[in-house]
Amino acid sequence: MYAAEAEYLATGGPGEASFDLLARFFAPNVELHQAAALPYGGTWRGHIGMTRFFLAMGQTWETFDMVEQEFLATGETAVVLTQVRARTRATGRELSFPILQTITVKDGRITEVRPFYWDTQAIADACAGSVPTS
Repeated sequence: MYAAEAEYLATGGPGEASFDLLARFFAPNVELHQAAALPYGGTWRGHIGMTRFFLAMGQTWETFDMVEQEFLATGETAVVLTQVRARTRATGRELSFPILQTITVKDGRITEVRPFYWDTQAIADACAGSVPTS
């Protein structure tokens, strides 16, 4: 899925590339739970919700590079620690931060994603002025 996400972003990302590059990795009833304090916070459901989420991310971040990933657990529930380097669209600020994700997989497809950010306030402050809704 991460390789498909990189391909999706490389081919134009939200609003440009087809979500079909990613759809096969997500169950039709997938749920993504983002912290409410984030500019793209809320729960995003299904393929339509995921498409909207990626659009919101694209509106928030000019760049969002996953520079290092460590898989701490795999199986039905995967735990992934990702180091991110990103630049906001609204302010141009650059940030580096970790995200810890739990990813639930059933029948080979992702059914739930729960990312945990260490400092949601720092991200919200850096992105001030960019508030997409779910």
